[in-house]
Amino acid sequence: MATEIRHPDGTVTPCPAAPLLAGAGGLAGRGFRARTGPERALPAGTPSDLWLVTASDGAVSPDNTATDGPAAVLAVGAMASPGLLKAGGPVRTVLEAWARVVCARRVLLASPRSLCAGVERAIEVVEALLERYAGSGRPVFVRRQIVHNLHVVRDMESRGAVFVGELEEVPDGAVVVFSAHGVSPAVWDEAARRGLEVVDATCPLVAKVHAEARRFAARGDMVVLVGHAGHAGHEEVQGTLGEASASMVLVESVEDVAALEVANRARVSYLTQTTLALDETSQVVTALENRFPGIRGPGSDDICYATTNRQHAVAAVAARSDVVLVVGSVNSSNSQRLVEIARRGGRSAYLIDDAGGIRPEWIERADTVGLTAGASAPQRLVDEVTAALGGLGPVTVAEHTTVTETVTFALPTAVRAR
Repeated sequence: MATEIRHPDGTVTPCPAAPLLAGAGGLAGRGFRARTGPERALPAGTPSDLWLVTASDGAVSPDNTATDGPAAVLAVGAMASPGLLKAGGPVRTVLEAWARVVCARRVLLASPRSLCAGVERAIEVVEALLERYAGSGRPVFVRRQIVHNLHVVRDMESRGAVFVGELEEVPDGAVVVFSAHGVSPAVWDEAARRGLEVVDATCPLVAKVHAEARRFAARGDMVVLVGHAGHAGHEEVQGTLGEASASMVLVESVEDVAALEVANRARVSYLTQTTLALDETSQVVTALENRFPGIRGPGSDDICYATTNRQHAVAAVAARSDVVLVVGSVNSSNSQRLVEIARRGGRSAYLIDDAGGIRPEWIERADTVGLTAGASAPQRLVDEVTAALGGLGPVTVAEHTTVTETVTFALPTAVRAR
């Protein structure tokens, strides 16, 4: 799919909607493999398989010259066989589907959005180590995904980072980074036994919850962790439960609270996963307080500031939008919560890894598209979505800010500038 058309006279026609045509809402969704990149147009009159959609009425026609004043230019390159472009053919069907949604739009950006301080810190840790050991032949291992974002992980892999599921995949004595989600004491013990050089990228706010778990368990409490039961495999939940496994229990809902069996009702405390939705969590905490009147909680909220801020921002944007797109990976808990909050506000909302995940039917009647990103999704992915939507017609971009973030976290001593 052409990202731009380079004409013989030196002019260039941009086609920023290429990721939309190639992605899940386009050719990839029909089982094709499509590459994106520049396409060279042949001189006028030369037979060509370059097909353009250059009008808002959805007309599809073969062309190899620039046209003036189209609402959008959607292009398929010359590598496609003519049979695919015939009426009713799969490529033409994709082009026509996207041509039907060509129009002027408004994109409303939620702010804050994208990377939080804890994620930025974790990414900087790995980048600093990759730079330190570049050319040394000593690989940098990372246990699990450093942050829950497909693009961040792929980028680091391309620069030499080696992601593993468990420490048994790491050679003795090697350098290994613990992800932003934290690990249990058992993982630390294994690393020490193996002589691994550990660099801890755990978010300080997650580390706070771990410390509270140890403190509450040490005073003899049964510790209730409010989290997502479906995320029992989530690194943050695993790490927190591992701090006091004999004294902790995971609950997700008000119904789970009602089913709790506690030996000493006077010795109960609670903690929460840092990436939960505020409204749902408050219901569970209220249920805990009603059932265990003497229950004790953390001195300050466990749900992190960045999660809270992004949830408030997406709620405000959803109220002003026809549809909401959340940039983030499917295993990102905080990104999933943003989708849920937008939907609870009465809006259609969808989670996408990148622009290629958008489907034409989502935005067919959307004059205003709300756009945000989870705390582990880079801003560049948001920019790419905005650019792709601009390939469907004129886009006006506005930003709705609910709060300005100023939080930063210092890097671990092990990776600070020497």
